[in-house]
Amino acid sequence: MTHDTLNEQSTEALSVTQRLAIAVVGLLLALGLIIWGVQHFRISDPYILQVLALKGDRDRGALIFQMNCAVCHGFEASGEVGPDLHRVSERKSKVNLIRQVISGQTPPMPQFQPEAKDMADLLEYLESI
Repeated sequence: MTHDTLNEQSTEALSVTQRLAIAVVGLLLALGLIIWGVQHFRISDPYILQVLALKGDRDRGALIFQMNCAVCHGFEASGEVGPDLHRVSERKSKVNLIRQVISGQTPPMPQFQPEAKDMADLLEYLESI
């Protein structure tokens, strides 16, 4: 075997190895997306379904925010005790925002379950900031 033949075989073997690695990574990503999709799109909570079915009013949502959230998140939603909420809808889905508000699982945020229309309005406001 010549040096050129060995280089060609090495390049071909590396190419097969790279293709296999890409296929494995692709498969793992696809599996991860499937698992994520099942967890995030399976919504059985009637409250969440009710909120998502309603059209929110941004201005009314701003008032609800001022009355219930501004003490911790700031009057401009820029964060105080709680985090800055600007662009929060880019970081969390509507479902996850609802769950965050109603769960009370992020101390010191209290558990808070507004009427469905109020929550829809609050979501509309949060999506606008």
